[in-house]
Amino acid sequence: MLDNFEGRHRNLLRIFETRAAEMEEAFRPHAELNITQRYLIGAYFLHEYSFEASALFNPSIVRHPDQSGAPENGCRFILSLRAVGEGHISSLTFRSGTIAADGSVAIDPTARLASVPQVRSKTAGALGYEIEVEFRPDEELSERVIFPITDSQSNGIEDARFVEFNDGERKRFYATYTAYSGRAIRSELLETTDFQSFRLTPLNGTAARNKGMALFPRKIDGRYAMIGRQDNENLYLIYSDDLYTWNGGQAILQPEHPWEFVQVGTCGSPIELDDCWLLFTHGVGPVRKYSIGAVLLDKKDPSKIIARSREPLVRPEPTEREGYVPNVVYTCGAMRHGDQIILPYAISDTFSNFATLKIATLMQAVTS
Repeated sequence: MLDNFEGRHRNLLRIFETRAAEMEEAFRPHAELNITQRYLIGAYFLHEYSFEASALFNPSIVRHPDQSGAPENGCRFILSLRAVGEGHISSLTFRSGTIAADGSVAIDPTARLASVPQVRSKTAGALGYEIEVEFRPDEELSERVIFPITDSQSNGIEDARFVEFNDGERKRFYATYTAYSGRAIRSELLETTDFQSFRLTPLNGTAARNKGMALFPRKIDGRYAMIGRQDNENLYLIYSDDLYTWNGGQAILQPEHPWEFVQVGTCGSPIELDDCWLLFTHGVGPVRKYSIGAVLLDKKDPSKIIARSREPLVRPEPTEREGYVPNVVYTCGAMRHGDQIILPYAISDTFSNFATLKIATLMQAVTS
């Protein structure tokens, strides 16, 4: 058995022993087992899962918390992606890479192994469990997989929208994502400072019952702010005092152009520019065709729309429209780097690509 599997997994015997310990209560009373027998029992209650076998899509991007080794006038980044495997189960996976001064993107080589974190705590609350998980330091970023843990996530952790949040005292990374049980959805929040340990918490309130929530990167007038879609059609601006409870909201963006007549949604957290907020949106048009547009929001009052794109900035090309879900381009978050926007996006829910846009050119496209 070790000859067959040891090269495919890190610390395989430790995994076997951990699984045997988890199964202990399921066994009938038995004589004490030696370590080899426990390894074997653990192996019988395991199976491999190819978590990216079907699709790898809906990326979001943030600056890496460790900028050592970044190129001159460039930076390192972390890319999160939604991975889908057998049974249409979605998990959260990661890549790292660099952005050069000219905006060109390079992805670091990926690990050939995969690892899931240890659950450090599981605390019951009114809406379910708050979970704290941690990966080992020797497990590379690209092998770290956050797989569904709770019942509410059992069919997927979907479309994480990461944002680097700075409140003047500490810097953290948050991601809103959709927890899907196979029957119901809800919004949850992931928090981390180092992408090694994470906390996953259900969100409360009427505004958290839908998907597609995206957090602003800082407070506005002393309150947390979120863009979300509560009615499957329009975008709302929502405020909260405690980050975990989101109620009400003000509709600020409705479908207007043919390419977004079915619905509009967020494509990640708003990006702060010098004079306004830049919000990438997705629009759904005829034959469920998804395209990416943009909206400019007032810096002090994001409920005010300054401008919006009349035509999509990115749309499915005829040669790239076939895939896991056809006719879709989609992103869960872009990033500013100097005078440029780095936009990762998925094509037909199958693979992901990057676009680099000059902010000046983008502003002209949106306001013209």
